[in-house]
Amino acid sequence: MARPAMARPSEAAAKPRPGKVAKSGTQQETVESALPNLDRIIHERLRLGIVSALAVNESLTFNELKKLLQTTDGNLSVHARRLEEAHYVECTKSFEGRMPKTEYRLTAAGRKAFERYLNHMEALIQAMREH
Repeated sequence: MARPAMARPSEAAAKPRPGKVAKSGTQQETVESALPNLDRIIHERLRLGIVSALAVNESLTFNELKKLLQTTDGNLSVHARRLEEAHYVECTKSFEGRMPKTEYRLTAAGRKAFERYLNHMEALIQAMREH
């Protein structure tokens, strides 16, 4: 199924929406300059959920993440693999009896990237509140 075309965040931020007050020049520049610097690996909704959940848990199984994030096997698998490729998450596969068990942990690099992401978002929020 084809996904509908969406404006990129920087384009969406540049165009005032009908009924909304346009941002001041300085505020607009702050938003536009900050958006390209967001970690796009973490910024995606489901990946942000995975990283957030792992940041507060030592580890979580595939089924625990699936239930927590209310997603499908395929969706979770694709996004977890993307985080693994970025070395933000490590995956351990084992068996409990005859049942496969996949467990995820946040790596040191993943924890640093998440902290940077949170700091970046907090700075954006603060910049918005100051203007």
